[in-house]
Amino acid sequence: MAPDSSSNPKRAVISAKNVELDSKMGGGIPVGSLVLIEGTSGAGKSVLSQQIIWGALNDGFRVALFTSENTVKSLVTQMASIDLDVLDFLLLGKLRVFPMELSRRGAKAPFTLVKVLKSIQNRDILVIDSFTSAIAHTANDTQVLRFFEECKRLCAGGMSIFVTLHAQAVSSDLIGTLRSMCDAHLVLRSEQDGQRIVKTLEVAKVRGAASVTGAVVGFEVEPGWGMRVIPISKARA
Repeated sequence: MAPDSSSNPKRAVISAKNVELDSKMGGGIPVGSLVLIEGTSGAGKSVLSQQIIWGALNDGFRVALFTSENTVKSLVTQMASIDLDVLDFLLLGKLRVFPMELSRRGAKAPFTLVKVLKSIQNRDILVIDSFTSAIAHTANDTQVLRFFEECKRLCAGGMSIFVTLHAQAVSSDLIGTLRSMCDAHLVLRSEQDGQRIVKTLEVAKVRGAASVTGAVVGFEVEPGWGMRVIPISKARA
């Protein structure tokens, strides 16, 4: 279902409200995009999606988050700890949070999630963190593909959808297809470099971006600060 135009801010892009991060994403994610945020466990997928949610809320967008990673209380606490306070948005109804336990649905999980997404009203942005939980017991690649196709249809109606996913949860052939289907593709990695964990963000593509994308940058997540982009050389120092 398309978002309610009466509440939809007339903005062309979704900003994370982080100057460095936005610049690496080509100036922001164009409204109406299907975005794949891909990464291994602990790479920062949830933090990046939370940063984008916070930025979108501050720009007047209405957001619905479907999360297998947090309860409502733990989400608010976690985001506040990195200076992304969303409590007021939650109380005002600008942010809705739906904890999900889709693994219990087994092979029907992707279909169930699509049905719920279609029923959501008065939202501009939908965030699924993480879709991995929905496909943990889904052996059929066709079901996963159909989920993304339905998301594309929602985006064609003006919705913006962000999906976080552990790439190893699906076959190598399927992940390639999903990457090509999505309008934006962000890849997060966490690597051991000596005694230090190095986190990186690759902006693989952002269709319709205002400026050039494709950069690979390092980043840190600091209490009271949030997500801070740093040069790769500094990340590895």
